[in-house]
Amino acid sequence: MLGWSWGGRTSKVHLAADLKVPPLAFVLTAGQAADSPQFISVLGKIRVRGPGGSHTWPDTVAGDKAYSSRGNRSHLRKRHIKAVVPEKSDQAANRRKKGPQAVGPSATTPTSLNVEGLINKVKAWPGIATRYDETPDNYLTALDLRASMI
Repeated sequence: MLGWSWGGRTSKVHLAADLKVPPLAFVLTAGQAADSPQFISVLGKIRVRGPGGSHTWPDTVAGDKAYSSRGNRSHLRKRHIKAVVPEKSDQAANRRKKGPQAVGPSATTPTSLNVEGLINKVKAWPGIATRYDETPDNYLTALDLRASMI
């Protein structure tokens, strides 16, 4: 999936990661696609084998400010998933305007270095770094193959 972005025709990889294992799920979008709307679709692709069948929902989700939207937080609350996603400054200011009764999530800023390091490991593979695979299916297959080697 190629879309227009500042650097030309590009694509963007959104991933879910448990820092102890390879990436759990990928979603590929056009380069101009926003991050926040992909949050729920990435979470929906998680499948982890364990005792009693596949586990599909994590206990806690950490992310950066790009994923801090009312819809994403609501989605996590409905599934009893703890959100560790820092709020954008305008969201925090609007919450404070509502008064002391409107206490929002007390999210600590997640360390994104581990996730960024994982993305760098995935993209360090020449076939992914240079984007030789023009079709989305081939590119996702290359991502899955590289993730299995980590």
